[in-house]
Formats: sequence, C-alpha cells, structure tokens
Amino acid sequence: MTQSTPETGKTPAGTAQEASVPVPAAAGGGPISHAIFRLARLHRMFAGQLLRRIGLHPGQELVMMHLWELGPQRQTDLVRLMDSDAATMTRTIQRLEQAGFVRRRPSLTDKRASLVEPTAASHALRREVEQSWSQLEDLVTAGLTTDERTAALHTLERLEQNLVQAAADPVCATPER
Repeated sequence: MTQSTPETGKTPAGTAQEASVPVPAAAGGGPISHAIFRLARLHRMFAGQLLRRIGLHPGQELVMMHLWELGPQRQTDLVRLMDSDAATMTRTIQRLEQAGFVRRRPSLTDKRASLVEPTAASHALRREVEQSWSQLEDLVTAGLTTDERTAALHTLERLEQNLVQAAADPVCATPER
C-alpha cells in the first residue's frame, strides 16, 4: 500500500515511495479512512480487470458464489445476503441472466416469488472465478508473511465490526452536523 502521510515518504528500506493519490489536508483527520478508500478503489479496479476476462463485472461473482453454495435463492434473499439494495440486485440478476449464468423460475412454495438459480454455464465459470479470486488475493498480499496476512485479516474484520456496530447504533449512525 502507498504511504498515507506525505511527510513520512520513506519505506522501511529507506526508498522514497509517493502515495498514488495525494492525501488532501481535509482528510488529515481520517488517514485510515482515506487509506481504505484508496485500497477499495484499487482492489475493485484489479478485480474488474480479472473478472472482465471471464465475462463478469465486480459484484456479480459474489452473487454467483452464493448461488453455487446455497442453490436457488429468492432475489430478496440475495439482497439480504449481499447487503445490497433491490434495484442494484435487479440489475445484477438481469445482466447475469442475459449472459446465461442464471435463470429465474417460479417458486414452488411461494407463487409471488421467483427463484434465481445458477445455470450449467455458470458452473463451468466457477473454477475461473476461484482462480481470479486467488490471483487477486496474491496481488493484494504480495510480500506479506503468513502472520502478516492473518493480522491484516483480523484488522479488517475488526474495522468491519466497528462499522456494523456503528450502523446498528442510531446515535452513531447519524453524523453530527
């Protein structure tokens, strides 16, 4: 990852390393948040490059992973699983359907609902998705030891937990003005 503070400007080996995105002074109170933003942007860019090769866009592979693992799902259940919104999931399912990776069929238990299920074509795609995710993981964690990977995962999980807790607390979820 790039340096968050321009005044540091040195890696442990002593060579200069500039941030890929300048850190604006207004972000000075949130260097971790700014680093997360930059990391997420780069991660999505590389994920997009890897997934485009197999005919997917970022996020679509996550829907497919849930369908491969859980089998046919109602779209509302996919919205909940992905912590998405209905409009985004509708577009995602439509695109996957147009690509031939999912199909909709009526639910046998709920006449108002339809189930989204993976097609045979998507099952052939599964190995390629797994390989793309492995490549992305290798890019992200290049040069990290096993202990550093474990520590990074633990830290990211803790940051996520903090935000989940903040979202559940109406006082924290509403920013002060």
